[in-house]
Amino acid sequence: MPKMTFIESDGNRVEVDAPLGLSVLEIAHRHDLDIEGACGGSLSCSTCHVIVDPAWSGKLPEPTEEEEDMLDLAFGLTRTSRLCCQIIITEELDGITVTLPEETHNFLLD
Repeated sequence: MPKMTFIESDGNRVEVDAPLGLSVLEIAHRHDLDIEGACGGSLSCSTCHVIVDPAWSGKLPEPTEEEEDMLDLAFGLTRTSRLCCQIIITEELDGITVTLPEETHNFLLD
């Protein structure tokens, strides 16, 4: 089974199983990692923002215009920022590493 690594905001590395076809958000929730995903993965918030390791960012499909619009709302945006509800695990992503940002803001609660 593919694996992936989450780097938590405190620097702790968590390696987990990453079943094919699941989103990184779904995997994070299965392992009780601190990623909100307030919209449930429907691409209408930025609370599942992660920073993809630069070695892996080029292996992902380009973000859609909708994802880019939501990323504009993310705190601490970087060049390799993505919404993890939009990253679907494939064989090519076996071993991907993502970092959880230090802070997120849930605009759905405002």
